[in-house]
Amino acid sequence: MTSIDLSKPVLVTGATGFVAGWIVKKLLEKGMTVHAAVRDPENAKKTNHLRDLAKDTPGKILFFKSDLLDEGSYEDAMKDCELVFHTASPFTSNYKDPQKDLIDPAVNGTRNVLEQANRTASVKRVVVTSSCAAIYTDASEVAQTPKGMLTEEIWNTTASLDYQPYSYSKTLAEKEAWKIAKSQSQWDLVVVNPCLVLGPAVNPETATSESYTILKQLGDGTMKMGVPNLGLGIVDVRDLAEAHLNAGLLPEANGRNIISAHNTNMLEAAKILHKHFGDKYPVPKKSLPKWLLMLVGPFVNKMITRDFVKKNVNVAWKADNSKSIRELQVSYRSLEETMVDSFQVMIDHNLVKG
Repeated sequence: MTSIDLSKPVLVTGATGFVAGWIVKKLLEKGMTVHAAVRDPENAKKTNHLRDLAKDTPGKILFFKSDLLDEGSYEDAMKDCELVFHTASPFTSNYKDPQKDLIDPAVNGTRNVLEQANRTASVKRVVVTSSCAAIYTDASEVAQTPKGMLTEEIWNTTASLDYQPYSYSKTLAEKEAWKIAKSQSQWDLVVVNPCLVLGPAVNPETATSESYTILKQLGDGTMKMGVPNLGLGIVDVRDLAEAHLNAGLLPEANGRNIISAHNTNMLEAAKILHKHFGDKYPVPKKSLPKWLLMLVGPFVNKMITRDFVKKNVNVAWKADNSKSIRELQVSYRSLEETMVDSFQVMIDHNLVKG
């Protein structure tokens, strides 16, 4: 049972990220002091929206130059903090070298932050943003689980450097976090495992998450012939930020926590957008045949291999989110609200054209 002093500063790594932006916003609204660890505090385009948030809230924000791969670079940012949110980790399908671009930043970054926690006497709790990708690789695995759904007890054993390296990076990084946590007794570790995160970004113009790439492709005509009907879970970024906050501040928060609002698929999400925006934007309302995806997928996106299509397209996805509702007190909003708000923000910032 860890109690956090709300008058002490809170560290958020990767503070300019999609999920981190909302965590920072919620902390500032609670009147807390945020130590925002970023690669370049002088990059106004990336940081001004967070400075503006602080002006409109009772909280305070301070920026610290830090780098995932630079050992010791979180020392100043973590000073006097009892609570650390480690959200910084690459989420992209645009990589050249999976080891260098995905594995190293995820694993070494986690190690750097948590070993700094070991050296910082004030730290009482670390919340790590992992992923459901550390639980599974392909939707086809869900049917093979003991309860027919993903649970916190399950670990990803099928991803590798050659197949779904993003999932592999999240698995290795979370295992490293638990290894370090179990080697000490000063602070406790709480892990948040979200599925696909959608919702409005705090700063849409600089949002680089893969989530926004998917939203753009749904609205800009890339998928107008049809959507790959992937089985997946979706959660709103605002609900995920609330889950993080409760994971950090509720004394009884513990272990891994699946954060997923909806057991759904890409077609259902697209149909919602089509209903609201289909008259002005080329949003798909049907799915692409599986055989066609197997034929052309590998040429369109290196992640859409024939094996991936076979194991994820038209395959049901299901996760048990009961722990997050029961222990982290998460209340999930509707898929319709998430999809509509996500897309409307992109329209408002001219990120998709009708």
